[in-house]
Amino acid sequence: MTAGPPIDELHYEDAPTVDDVPGPKTRSLLEKQREIDSSAVAYPEDIPIAFEEGRGATVRDADGNTYIDMFAGIGVLNVGHANPYVLEAVHEQADKFVHTVDFPTEARLELIEKLDEIAPDGLRGENRVVFGGPTGSDAIEASIKLAKYNTGGTGLVAFRGGYHGPTSGAMSLTSNKGFKERYTPLLPDVVHAPYPYPFRQDKSPDAAVDHALEEVQAIVEDPYGGLANPAGIVVEPIQGEGGIVTPPEGFLQGLRDIADDNGLPLVFDEIQSGLGRAGEWWAADWAGVTPDVMTSAKALGGIGFPLSATIYHEDLDTWGSGDHAGTYRGHVVGMRAGTRAIEYIQEHDLLAHARDLGEYIRGRLREAPSERLGEVRGAGLFIGAEFVDEDGEPDGDFVDAVQQYCFERGVLVWTAGRHGNVLRFLPPLVLTHELAETALDVVLEAIDHADEAA
Repeated sequence: MTAGPPIDELHYEDAPTVDDVPGPKTRSLLEKQREIDSSAVAYPEDIPIAFEEGRGATVRDADGNTYIDMFAGIGVLNVGHANPYVLEAVHEQADKFVHTVDFPTEARLELIEKLDEIAPDGLRGENRVVFGGPTGSDAIEASIKLAKYNTGGTGLVAFRGGYHGPTSGAMSLTSNKGFKERYTPLLPDVVHAPYPYPFRQDKSPDAAVDHALEEVQAIVEDPYGGLANPAGIVVEPIQGEGGIVTPPEGFLQGLRDIADDNGLPLVFDEIQSGLGRAGEWWAADWAGVTPDVMTSAKALGGIGFPLSATIYHEDLDTWGSGDHAGTYRGHVVGMRAGTRAIEYIQEHDLLAHARDLGEYIRGRLREAPSERLGEVRGAGLFIGAEFVDEDGEPDGDFVDAVQQYCFERGVLVWTAGRHGNVLRFLPPLVLTHELAETALDVVLEAIDHADEAA
């Protein structure tokens, strides 16, 4: 097996096939979870499903119902569930050694070299990689520490609509007040600037960008801007939880210019948007803008292994020994999986596939004959469809109804956006055109059904 089977051989052939859902075994598992698991569990509240197994872009629940997966574990499973090319290396490595802290291994060094190979221009050949804890939040925490360490600053610029994780520093950068209000005070001196969102701001793309950049420049440069000692700017090149908000041309370059003018590190959070999700290795590649620091997690673990990394320009590699640490920075099984996933994407040209299939999906969504459909946006297989009510206000109930209809007919989609009114598509990059066509047939039926019920 040189680079694994083609994508059309990865999936369950019977997807989607569902009976009355949720079935009895699923209901039993959900009830047991409610009895013994944390009250913080959230996802089964939206879709009552208990997973049993998965292949490619398809999954089965405990009752044998088979679904098309258009969510991929929040963009984790870019090369699909149980990808055999990745699993081959996983089994081989797991039989040898699993945990190495940061001692050198072939698996570790191969992944670092592979990340360098796909790094943006300006970082390729000029970067260092630090592995920390297993989640994206850990990579964000590392980027905050790195920015402060190199600048001596304390303040950070983040953006409204942004999401960066649930740990203390990452939550400080996250803009959702309800998400973090019970945990304050968090990091001091974090200022949230507007993110260009033309549809919701009722501005032209150019005006939205100009407004956002003017605010960032004022925060950093105005003597009365309020941020006394800035350390860096942290931004998602495409906002994920915020609603797949895709900034117009000029925004990321404008941030790059402001950061350069003020000697600040520019940090791109590519945890959800990276590793091929947006049809390029990194969402920022669409703008041709290189950050000083870039965070990666989610799909980095290949087929769901917890692994995160912070990739940064070598000029920022001023840390001393042990200045950043983490027990799981040597998860060599996850590292082998990550390298194999990148190889699979390369060998099967999945970046081009994501671009082509994403264009098809966005086109199908725009065909929906619904006055509730406000905007379809995104890049590659990172897609959002925003819905509004008859007054043009966010309509989360409409999206919930679409999600439920799709679930009952064997298609798993999720929601996003500040008001839960964005239908979010994050399918594995191995999704075939045939599966996408079937899934979109169901989604458009669901939109039509929700329209009639509204």
